[in-house]
Amino acid sequence: MNLVLLREGDAWLSDNVVTLTDHRADHILRHLGASVGDAVRVGQLGGKVGVGRLEAIDQGHVTLSVQLEADPPPRHHFDIVLALPRPKMLRRILRTVAEFGVENLHLINSARVEKSYWQTPLLSAAKVDDALMAGMERSSDTVAPRVHLHKRFRPFVEDQLVDLCAGRSCWIADMDAPMALAAQPINRAVVMIGPEGGFVPFEIALAQKALAKRVHLGVRTFSVDTALTTVLAQVLPGAA
Repeated sequence: MNLVLLREGDAWLSDNVVTLTDHRADHILRHLGASVGDAVRVGQLGGKVGVGRLEAIDQGHVTLSVQLEADPPPRHHFDIVLALPRPKMLRRILRTVAEFGVENLHLINSARVEKSYWQTPLLSAAKVDDALMAGMERSSDTVAPRVHLHKRFRPFVEDQLVDLCAGRSCWIADMDAPMALAAQPINRAVVMIGPEGGFVPFEIALAQKALAKRVHLGVRTFSVDTALTTVLAQVLPGAA
């Protein structure tokens, strides 16, 4: 945890003094080894980042005096459209998009997505938030990605993809594509990433009909989480 995230629902004693009683207090005391008078990096969920000075410790609870002055890191240039991954990979995927500062993650259905994946409790709002918060705490961010669920592939592509991509590039990852994502200009874009095994030809054709252009990520076959990281690493958040 490189940033202690503060929430509106925390125990605020005034506009800039807050008491923490949960895992954040434990992290400050046990992992950071902070004492009264020490400063820790903090941020307001959805707002600015700054410093919290430890004012008091009482039975494992900590009271911080908070000054928030800096803006959070910039958003990534890419929005991601991702075929819903298997549940054991989902938390890692959510944490990754939060670490990179992705603004929007669209989880979609695909021919190679098992129907049972949509039933996982990891898609509950609470579990999604937990995973995103873990990524934000690691990357010192305060702004959570927005996660959208689309359980039908064709309606998503035919009815929503064009609007999502309005005014920016739209790419779909395909190993047989004639051009590499890495060779494209750095600009704002929507990037579609398939499931293990990739999108089926019908899905690629439908996305192309909408406006997506095929790109490959290299000569190797990647797992979904590696493909996602490869895509996001093409441009660092805040790069021109």
